[in-house]
Amino acid sequence: MSGRTCDIAIVGGGLSGGLIALALAQLRPDVSLRLIEAGDTPGGNHRWSWFDSDLTDAGKALVRPIRKTTWEDGNHVAFPAYRRQLSTPYSSIASQDLAAALQRELPEGAIMLRSRVTEIRGDGVTLASGEQVTARTVIDARGAVSTPHLAGGWQVFMGRHLRCATPHGIARPIIMDARVEQLGGYRFVYVLPLSAHELFVEDTYYQDTPELDRSALSSRIDAYCRQHAWDGDILGFETGVLPVITSGNAARYLDSVRTEGVAMVGARGLFTHPLTSYTLPFAVETALAIAEDADLPGDQLAAKMEARARRHWAATGFYRLLGNMLFGAARPDKRVNVFQRFYRMPEPLIERFYAGKSTLADKARVLVGKPPVPITRALAALTSSRPALETPPHESDVK
Repeated sequence: MSGRTCDIAIVGGGLSGGLIALALAQLRPDVSLRLIEAGDTPGGNHRWSWFDSDLTDAGKALVRPIRKTTWEDGNHVAFPAYRRQLSTPYSSIASQDLAAALQRELPEGAIMLRSRVTEIRGDGVTLASGEQVTARTVIDARGAVSTPHLAGGWQVFMGRHLRCATPHGIARPIIMDARVEQLGGYRFVYVLPLSAHELFVEDTYYQDTPELDRSALSSRIDAYCRQHAWDGDILGFETGVLPVITSGNAARYLDSVRTEGVAMVGARGLFTHPLTSYTLPFAVETALAIAEDADLPGDQLAAKMEARARRHWAATGFYRLLGNMLFGAARPDKRVNVFQRFYRMPEPLIERFYAGKSTLADKARVLVGKPPVPITRALAALTSSRPALETPPHESDVK
């Protein structure tokens, strides 16, 4: 290693950084690494979920060491006009599951906790303690940043992990329960039955501003649980404010956040689903790609990841278009109609939508027919612009 601390230094121990470290440990154990995390544990305090159709066989192999809850018999959604069961298996992991897998699978000494980075360079990083970590390749996985170069809205949520006093009776995930009162944007409740007595209940909003009122959201979760007679102990909670990107200039954004010779991944590198804010499928693909190119010098990997980001941006323009119509054409309390119409679509179309792999036929199917918003407002939304995503998320990660 020519006196270097490691071959690859990964800054940020969240989902993207953690999966890259896991992929390297699995596929390139000969490559030395450091996973540098500012917090007390990798992963933070979040939950990530995905549909079985989101991942390739290689992707499924990558996440196999992570303890997960899987519902093989599918999931369902509920809207004011109907309720629908979908057959796609669904899985979920908590940050504690990711942390445990990393502690178990990575070599001893690879994880550096409570290590805040004050400077990041193409050949290493400087920590707040003054310690230098030198590397052939440096990867920046620190998450989304505030920017004037991207525009859109916000996905705001609060989740609660609950242990019920009696069995809750929920057999499969409720991906969206939009029968709740629509307040300030498209609102739905997301419910995961983690065991016979445990539930994860999340109140989510697609709204125009990034404000998160903890007291209000907590009270609404209380009311939802009372409605379903779910009473018990609160084991934990999480909150998040995620950008929903509807437009922007990717080139200017990348120019503004680039550190020469450093590869950017995750939300910072634009590897997100613009409308759902999901990143797990893209984080898995990126981790596998980096493991495949683990011998590249830092500047070459940085250039390759940026080219990959530009391709991803171009490939996901359809979802930004839909997001612009969602926020610009539908009044906040009527946005539910957009999703209510979408979930009547064929199930394979829905699967490809979440994976970010919609076909031309899928896109036509989504756009044709009677629109769920006034046509004049839809046309106006196509030429209008949303506010810049300059307000930094209060607590940001990805679902």
